[in-house]
Amino acid sequence: MHAQHNRYRQGQDPALAARYHNDMKEIPLGTTGRHHLLVTPETAIDFIGDERARVLSTPHMIAFMEWAAREAIRPYLDENEDSLGTLVDIRHLAATPVGMSVEFTATVTEVKGRRVMFRVEARDEKELIGEGRHERFVADIPRLVAALAAKKAN
Repeated sequence: MHAQHNRYRQGQDPALAARYHNDMKEIPLGTTGRHHLLVTPETAIDFIGDERARVLSTPHMIAFMEWAAREAIRPYLDENEDSLGTLVDIRHLAATPVGMSVEFTATVTEVKGRRVMFRVEARDEKELIGEGRHERFVADIPRLVAALAAKKAN
């Protein structure tokens, strides 16, 4: 499989030919994406059944931070590209109860080839509730689909 992967990376298989890093549109540092959420029981953790203790879950907080990052760079991607999360380094700092709104913000801090690094934050109506860094990789979707098909076939 390793030799097969290297062949794809070198562009020897036209169906899976890798795109060059420099053919991607430039993503400016400081580019920011936002996502808003009203915390509901569907996005909250349940502590031993006490409805009064339901708060935004950490997995949901991270997912919406990733969503904000993805949306931040989508305008800079072509129709065959999207991004995949590759690193999450997040701290959940405070609880947000059901019924309160949260704003998730992701700001581009670094771009290296197809890897994009973000500073991410989550703020509810009262305070900063989460922060950290997140990395995404810009993927050529047809190439990804072909690689996934090859992986399933082996």
